[in-house]
Amino acid sequence: MANMNISSSECAWHQSEVKILGRTLSGIRGWEIKKTVEKEPLYGAGQHALDITEGNVKVEGSIKVLGFEADAINQAAQEAGYDDITAVPHEAIVANIKMKRSPTDKATNIAIRGIAFTECGDSMEQGAKNREITLPFIAMDAIKTTL
Repeated sequence: MANMNISSSECAWHQSEVKILGRTLSGIRGWEIKKTVEKEPLYGAGQHALDITEGNVKVEGSIKVLGFEADAINQAAQEAGYDDITAVPHEAIVANIKMKRSPTDKATNIAIRGIAFTECGDSMEQGAKNREITLPFIAMDAIKTTL
């Protein structure tokens, strides 16, 4: 059995960095990325599957940002001639996420290509001390590497 230190952190948030449209997001509160592969059993004679076939691959996710960051992203889209971030063509949006456990560790990088944001808006709740906006997206692909 491998020696495991279960008290160590997997990733330090203060060592993370997310860039979209060349802008480092200082007001980011969270992110999620998920890859889904269509798979289904292939049946022939008998009641058990003969194989498992694969189909399309879907990459989707979201970023959660503070209100000022969502405003800045939409402002950049408007300055480029679009209504908001949902109107920016997916070819123009790439995100890079860099994570490290500590300053001396190797970085893990996730490059997300061809992002199309599917929603934007505002929200606020009674008693809130800030606005937190979730921006869902779909993407062409995501590549994870260790640098």
